[in-house]
Amino acid sequence: MRTNDRPLSWWLTLLAVVLLLPGCQSAGPSDKPVIALIMKSLANEFFLTMERGAQEHQKQHGGDYQLITNGIKDELDVSRQVDLVEQMIGQRVQAIVIAPADSKALVAVCKKAQDAGIVVVNIDNQFDAEVLAAQDVKIPFIGPDNRKGARLAGEQLAKKLQPGDKVAIIEGVPSAFNAQQRKLGFEDALRTAKLTLASSQSAGWEMSKANQVVAALIAEQPDLKGICCANDSMALGAVAALQEAGKSQQVQVVGFDNISAVRQLVKDGKVLATVDQHGDRLAVFGIEYALEILRNKTAPADRETPVDLITADKLK
Repeated sequence: MRTNDRPLSWWLTLLAVVLLLPGCQSAGPSDKPVIALIMKSLANEFFLTMERGAQEHQKQHGGDYQLITNGIKDELDVSRQVDLVEQMIGQRVQAIVIAPADSKALVAVCKKAQDAGIVVVNIDNQFDAEVLAAQDVKIPFIGPDNRKGARLAGEQLAKKLQPGDKVAIIEGVPSAFNAQQRKLGFEDALRTAKLTLASSQSAGWEMSKANQVVAALIAEQPDLKGICCANDSMALGAVAALQEAGKSQQVQVVGFDNISAVRQLVKDGKVLATVDQHGDRLAVFGIEYALEILRNKTAPADRETPVDLITADKLK
């Protein structure tokens, strides 16, 4: 049989085989950059909101990039987050957008990713400047001014209290930069209003732990007037403890993150205020910047994103 006598089906089969050979694939999904979003605890509604926002953005920009999302089981599972970064290095993704569980412990593995040619963008919780400098690495931070946001919440609390009134701070993980900054922001507001800081304790970002801490705290400090929680999960735990103790009307609570459960409590008057750092957009800001760096070879630089105080009058 002469080659030009072969049926059309034979030629179509040959073409399909050729297209599958290495180096012969046409431009398609595999040619799009792969961006990995690595978050903290997906048990926290804030990070679920972040993940949904990122996934929706990818759907709207499906021709621009592929997205991998992952998170850890709780806020303290630092070693698992390191493993996730290692996995993304092994998969040779083009960019990693990371909300690190620890401001120091994740720097080394993210430097390893950069050394492998991967763009790394830091969101939510800023890497420690001294550790970055010691390892001679620059990783851009795209995120809010956490101290400013916490100060806004603390100032709103101060409007409801009198100078000298006792207030407690429920902190996040002490090694996290955003936890440190939120504590400082609360302290700024309390100091300016001449309120008394009665206690400052960590509940590790967790609702159940905050419930235990606040239950013990209000037993020890029966004249407590306010509680500043460094995230909304802990605010939920605080509110539950106050309700159990019959002190919901005596102690004002402020939070940080604007998750839906706390937004409802703000509407109901059970939480005075929370801070919106726009979790649904935070990962998107990081993804868009990673794409910009990949596209334009932009020199990495920090970028501040907005924070807004959320009170009942803003939710009407």
